[in-house]
Amino acid sequence: MNILITSAGRRVSLIRSFQKELKKLFPEGRVLAADARPEMSAGCQVADSYFKLPYLTDPDYLRYLKKLCQDEKIAMIIPTIDAELLYLSQHSSDLMNLGTKVVISSPGFIRICRDKRKTQQFFSSNKIPVAREYSKKEYKLPLFIKPIDGSRSVNTFVIKKEDELRDFHFTNDKLMFLEYLDHEYFDEFTCDMYYDRDHQLRCIVPRKRLEVRDGEVSKGVTISNDLIPFLKDRLGHIEGAVGCLTAQFFVHAEDQSIYGIEINPRFGGGYPLSYLAGANFSKWLIEEYLLDKPIPDQFDSWEKDLLMIRYDDEILIHGYQG
Repeated sequence: MNILITSAGRRVSLIRSFQKELKKLFPEGRVLAADARPEMSAGCQVADSYFKLPYLTDPDYLRYLKKLCQDEKIAMIIPTIDAELLYLSQHSSDLMNLGTKVVISSPGFIRICRDKRKTQQFFSSNKIPVAREYSKKEYKLPLFIKPIDGSRSVNTFVIKKEDELRDFHFTNDKLMFLEYLDHEYFDEFTCDMYYDRDHQLRCIVPRKRLEVRDGEVSKGVTISNDLIPFLKDRLGHIEGAVGCLTAQFFVHAEDQSIYGIEINPRFGGGYPLSYLAGANFSKWLIEEYLLDKPIPDQFDSWEKDLLMIRYDDEILIHGYQG
């Protein structure tokens, strides 16, 4: 009963959470990691074993992945980055035929999440307000500009003055002009949401983002607030959603109005806070997919008001010949 974490990168805490939970249920089980450059991946270094996979654009990627799953008896794959989600979802049946379960949402739902304009439509259809999108001919300052298919806050801009706009903003069809939700008035939350195999919501952990670095939370706190009943009511079932979803929302500090921002159908970089607070998604995935155990509602299973402060650590590799 081995687990593979793909595109392991810096996912040290995620890998350690699966190692800890897998050993409790399957003492002989191993958590393996794969990356295009495993020797440079901190996640690979802490895994029980690591393997090199080609980049997703390589035509032999699937062949290498299938061979790895067969050779290492992989029972479950946990994807971690946006770029691999659609591909692995489309090929999940190929891997299932080998006895490997990919914990991943459906291609249709992933397409909604990967296209920020479709995400806006999804939120609206579920009665969740969103920031207004402007045309590039008629807009109101201040503006927030972001790409339709972006991640990690790359190519995002806050525009407060007309002279801050560039031709690039107007000519790039992938950039959206959006109403700016000012952090002076809104608090930003990332919600870790667990969906079972029947696409039912079983847990929500709102994490208030206190400080962000390189698109990933470096300081955050778990908070029990109106997001929980709000999302249970509107997103209690999402067709095609499974496993961990990481969704962002803005909550007005005074009137508590809620705006949907985006959804990522994968583990987010801040999941370790939810895990350490007691929302044990790692254990539940093992129970659900490897033990065929149903997961009951877990909305009160985690510690409220738990603060996480991150810092950099070192992993040393002796004898490196790169």
